[in-house]
Amino acid sequence: MSVAQTLDQRIREDIERNIRSGAWRPGDRIPFEHELVAEYGCARATVSKALTALSRAGLIERRRKAGSFVAHPHVQSAVLDVPDIGSVIAARGDAYRFELLKRGERKHAAGDPLEAAGAMLTIEGVHHAAGEPFGHEQRLISLAMVPQARDVDFTAEAPGSWLLGHVPWSEARHRIAAVPADARLARLLGIAPGTACLQLERWTWQLGKEVTWVRQTFPGDRYDLVAQFTPQSR
Repeated sequence: MSVAQTLDQRIREDIERNIRSGAWRPGDRIPFEHELVAEYGCARATVSKALTALSRAGLIERRRKAGSFVAHPHVQSAVLDVPDIGSVIAARGDAYRFELLKRGERKHAAGDPLEAAGAMLTIEGVHHAAGEPFGHEQRLISLAMVPQARDVDFTAEAPGSWLLGHVPWSEARHRIAAVPADARLARLLGIAPGTACLQLERWTWQLGKEVTWVRQTFPGDRYDLVAQFTPQSR
């Protein structure tokens, strides 16, 4: 292994360590290339190679003339999947937590996303990744189908994670939209009002009976929906 390769690996590992540890937060600018060249005593090409690898890994964003910045957590999810946000974020190596904002119980009302009548648990919260707001969640859970949800406080475990572990689903439907962040959502997610966001609504059923509805809203630069297809036979 050459000296350049050794230095490239060392630079990459040092920067990644600062990001993973939280010493450098999302949005923080990392040292300019010429600063890293001076610090490590190497060629600029070596620094550029390390930064390119970090950018491809989604850990930094390189902005022309502005420098490189720690990227906000950015995850991918299959369009037809029901992902566990906490597990996806943890798989990136980032710390995850769910902040419970509101929790209540009420009867079904006209216009509710869940059509079945009966008592419903209402939940609102914010998903956090690497210490930063990642996504907002509003959820309804049918207590006729999931009465045990009454006894879960959802501060230690996000409702979506808990449901995936306790209530198997047999059918799901997604609705995806692009929406601007209103003032309250912008405040909760730490973004500017009007920022483009991806909004995902999901309904799940168990053997034809409704289990939950959720609306999750993410800043548009932090979440990808991905699908893989094969040609249909004719």
